[in-house]
Amino acid sequence: MNAPLVLTCLRILSIPVLVIVLLSRFRGQEVVAFVIFLLAVLTDMLDGFWARRRKQITTVGQLLDPTADKLLIVSVLVCLVGQQTVPAWMAVVIIGREIAITGFRAIASSRGITIPASPLGKIKMTSESVTISLLLLGESVLGPFYLLAKIGLWFTVVAALVSAAEYGLRHGRAVLSNRS
Repeated sequence: MNAPLVLTCLRILSIPVLVIVLLSRFRGQEVVAFVIFLLAVLTDMLDGFWARRRKQITTVGQLLDPTADKLLIVSVLVCLVGQQTVPAWMAVVIIGREIAITGFRAIASSRGITIPASPLGKIKMTSESVTISLLLLGESVLGPFYLLAKIGLWFTVVAALVSAAEYGLRHGRAVLSNRS
């Protein structure tokens, strides 16, 4: 198992730990959740960088990495909905976009079409990561700066919708045509 794959696996293993921290109440819980999430996001950045730089890109890594990303985001959003930090409808839009684009890419792949991440998709992921980080810290840690988390949440929802539309407009005809 190469180093990038180990980082991806560590990200996956961090998810239940993060969920336990999010569902627990103890002093400093917000900061602990923030640190775990931040480390998980950093492993996402590092594993891709190392895989490309060391030419260690594998099929398993290409499948596991985006799965780990989605598991991380979905798990945290579900917990934040449960804590009434994120409105359920916003989480549904963000998670729904992830599922839809994953399915869209799977269809494309089955037809021999590769769809790389778009710049808008990368903006959405960055916005999502920053926003979730701020939401995890919470109002008690951020004080008046917590407003940035709420604004970021709206921006993330808009970015999710716009990037999904962009994928559809840019690749929809080729991917969804009747040819198999």
